[in-house]
Amino acid sequence: MTQVDTPWALSREALLAALRTQSAGLTGAEASSRRASFGPNRISEQADSATWRALVTQLRNPLGWLLVFASAVSAVAGEWPDAIVAVSILVLSALLGFLQERKANRAADQLRARMSLKVTVRRDGRETSCVVDDLVPGDVIMLTAGSLVPADAVLLEGKDCFVSQAILTGETFPTEKQVAVCPPIAGLAERANMVFAGTSVRSGTAVALVVRTGQRTELGHLASRLHTQPPETEFDHGMRRFGYLLTRIMFVLVLVVFAGSMLHAKPAAESLLFAIALAVGLAPEMLPAVLAVTLSHGAREMAKRGVLVRHLSAIENLGSMGILCTDKTGTLTVGSVRLERATDLDGNPSATVLELAHDNAALQTGLPNPLDEAICEAAKSLNRAPRAKLDEVPYDFLRKRLTVVVEAGANRLLITKGAFEPTLDICSSVETANGPVALDTGRRAALLEQFLAWSADGVRVLALASRSMAGRGPVGRADEVEMTLEGCLLFTDPPKANVGQVITDLNQLGVELKIITGDQRDVAAHLARAIGLPVKGVMTGKQMANVLPDALGQLAEQTTIFSEVDPSQKERIILALRKRRHVVGYLGDGINDAPALHAADVGISVDTAADVAREAADFVLLKPDLGILRTGIEQGRRTFANTLKYILTTESANFGNMLSMAIASLFLPFLPLLAPQVLLNNFLSDVPAMSIASDAVDEEMVARPRKWDLLTVKRFMLVFGLASSVFDGLTFVALLVVVGSSVDEFRTGWFTESLLTELWVALVVRTRRPFWRSRPGRALLVSSVVVTLLAVALPYTPLGRPFSLVPLPLATWVLLLAISAAYLALVESLKRRLMARVERS
Repeated sequence: MTQVDTPWALSREALLAALRTQSAGLTGAEASSRRASFGPNRISEQADSATWRALVTQLRNPLGWLLVFASAVSAVAGEWPDAIVAVSILVLSALLGFLQERKANRAADQLRARMSLKVTVRRDGRETSCVVDDLVPGDVIMLTAGSLVPADAVLLEGKDCFVSQAILTGETFPTEKQVAVCPPIAGLAERANMVFAGTSVRSGTAVALVVRTGQRTELGHLASRLHTQPPETEFDHGMRRFGYLLTRIMFVLVLVVFAGSMLHAKPAAESLLFAIALAVGLAPEMLPAVLAVTLSHGAREMAKRGVLVRHLSAIENLGSMGILCTDKTGTLTVGSVRLERATDLDGNPSATVLELAHDNAALQTGLPNPLDEAICEAAKSLNRAPRAKLDEVPYDFLRKRLTVVVEAGANRLLITKGAFEPTLDICSSVETANGPVALDTGRRAALLEQFLAWSADGVRVLALASRSMAGRGPVGRADEVEMTLEGCLLFTDPPKANVGQVITDLNQLGVELKIITGDQRDVAAHLARAIGLPVKGVMTGKQMANVLPDALGQLAEQTTIFSEVDPSQKERIILALRKRRHVVGYLGDGINDAPALHAADVGISVDTAADVAREAADFVLLKPDLGILRTGIEQGRRTFANTLKYILTTESANFGNMLSMAIASLFLPFLPLLAPQVLLNNFLSDVPAMSIASDAVDEEMVARPRKWDLLTVKRFMLVFGLASSVFDGLTFVALLVVVGSSVDEFRTGWFTESLLTELWVALVVRTRRPFWRSRPGRALLVSSVVVTLLAVALPYTPLGRPFSLVPLPLATWVLLLAISAAYLALVESLKRRLMARVERS
C-alpha cells in the first residue's frame, strides 16, 4: 500500500478505498503486516539513537579534535611516539565516556518505556487499546478531550472537536475540526478535517482514520528539517556560561605557552602538542559522560521511590525548584469526589435533579472525570437506566459546561450541567414547587449568595439546567439559551491525609506552595485552611485579566491562591514567576494543566493523568502519594550537588596544575611534563570522577534549593588554583634544588605529585564539612585509593616507559608526601573560609 498524497481532499469512501480499510478498522493480521512495512509509529528510532548520541557526544569534543590536529603535526615532524601515545589516551578517554554514557542512556530508555502511550483503536470490528507505536495507516482511532493525537489522521466522525495545534501552526487558540473535504492546495492550518501527530484534543470527540505515521507525519517532517533544542534550563544556562569561561582561559593559555616556548627555541611540534594538552587538561572533557551517568543514577533512584523521570535534564531543575504550583483536585485532595446531595433551588434533596444529572453524566462521551463518576455512583439508588441519547454538546473550558440531548416524548430535552455562574448565565427561569418562574435580579442575587455560602464550606457546586426543544436537527452551543435552572449538585473532595505533612516537608526544603485552580475562590481558600497552608493573598482569574504582564510577576510572588483561572492564565502565572528568576514547578493532571506543565521549569504529573498532561510533564508520580515529592526533590538536589561537585573538584585541581605548568614552561629549559604525561594525568584523575554519581551527599546540601553559581566556580578556580601554584613552586624547588632531580625524575615527581593532590583534594572539596566528618561514597573512595596506588607504582612498571616515567629515590618521595600533606591542610582551611563567604552571599 502506498501513501495517499492529499488525504484531506478525498471523500470518506475514496479515502477508505485508497487505504484499503473500512470504518470498522483493520484486522489484527493486516495491522501486523502493515507495521512490518511502515515500521513503528515513532518520530525517531529512540532505542538506537541513544547509542549514537553517546558516541557523537564524545567524538564532537572540539578539544579532542585540537589534540588530533596537534598529534598529526607531531607525526609530520617525526615525533611518532608522542603522537601515538597522545591519540591512544584520547581514544581511551572517549571510550570510557562512551561506555558510561551509553549505559546511562539505556537505563533512561528503560524507565521511559514504562510510560508508553496508548490509544483506543478499532481492530477486528471492536474497540481495543493499542500502544501508539503499533499504529499503522488504515487504523481507525477514537479521540476524546485530553487525547494526544498519535498520528496524522482524517476525521470520519466529529462532535465539537477542538484541537490545539500550536506546535505545528503557531495558532494561539484551539482549532475546530469537522468532517469535510478540503481543497488539495489547502495549507496545514486550512485542513479542517485533519488532526496531526503531536497535537492535543482540547474538547469534543472524534473518530479518525490514520493516514500517516512516524517520520511521514507533519511533525516527523518538521523534526527532520529543524533540529531545535528544548528551552534552556537554569542549569543549562550556567553550563553554557561556564563553557565560555573555560574557552577564553584555554585560548589564552595555548597562545601564551606556545609563544613562550618559541621564544625559548623549543621544538615547535612538541611545544604545540604540550600547549594544547594543557588546554585539554584544564577542560572537564568527561563532563558529558559524568552528567549522563549522574542524571541516569538519579533517575533510577527516583524510579525506585515512585517518581518516573521523562526528561533527564530536568532533574537539576527539580533540585533548584523554589516554588511549586499545584492544581487542587486529585493532587491536594483525594480525587475521590462524592456527591453529597442533589438539591432543588431551596436546598432540599431532589430525585428529579439527580435523574437529570444521571442522564447528563452517563451519556456524555468526553473525558471521564471524577464528578460524573460520583453522579453515576449516587444514581445507583434510583435503579434506572439513562434515557435514549440524541446528541451532545461537549464540555470546553470557555463555556465550562456540558449538554446532553435526550428523548422526551415527542420533543427533545437539553440537559446542561456545569460551573454555577456560567450555567446560571444561560438561564431565563428557575424551577420552583409551583413550576418555572422568571429569573429576576432578586432571585439571581439569592442564588449567588447561597452558592457562595456552600463554597465557603468547601463544597464544590455545579448547576443543572434543562430546556425542551422540538424538531430533530443537530444541537450546538448556540442552543444553550433560555434554559430553566433545575437545581444544584453538591460535591465534596476531602484533602489527602498526608497533605499537611507534605506542606511542612516542602517548607523545610525551602519550597513555597501555591494553589492554581479553576475552582471558586472560597472553595480553594477553605481547602488551604483545612491543610494548614498559610495564605498570603488570593487572586481570581477576573482580577488577573486586568493585570499588566510586567506587574503580574510581583503580584504572583505575593499570592498563594489563584482561583477561577483558565488554562492560559495558569501558563501566564508560571511564566511571570519564571521571569522573576524563580525556578518554578507545576503539579497537575488534567487537560487544562498541559500549558502550565509545559511552561514550568519542572512539570510534574501522575500516571493516571490525561495523555496531554502526562506528555507535557518532566516527572510522573507512579503512586498517588504526594509524600514522594519530598523524595524526588531531595534526589534531584543530590544529583545537582554531585554534578557541581565534579566541576568544582576537577577545575580547582586542573586550573592550578595547568597554570603551574604553563608558568614553568616559560622559565624552565625543558617542558615540565610531556604532552602524553599531561593526558595520562588527566585520564587517571577522571576515573574516580565517574563514581561521583553515587557519592554520598551531606544533609545540608539538600536542605534548600541551590542554583548554578558561576561566581562560586570562579572563586574555587582562582583561590585553589593560586594556592596550588604556590605549592607547585615549592615542589619545583624541592625537585631541582633540594634533591637535584634529573629531567625525567623531575617530570615523574611532578606527574605523581600533581595526580595525588588532585585525587586527595577531591575528597576534601567534595564536602562543605571538615573532610573527616563526611564519608565519601564507597565507589569514589575505592577508585581514589586504586588510582593512588597505580600512580605510585606506575614508574616501577613497564607501563611507565612509554610515558617516560622513571623510579624515584626515597628522599624524593618523602619530600613529595610532605608537600602534599601541607597542601591538603591549606585546602581544608581555605575551603571553610570560602564556603562561609558563599553562604553569607
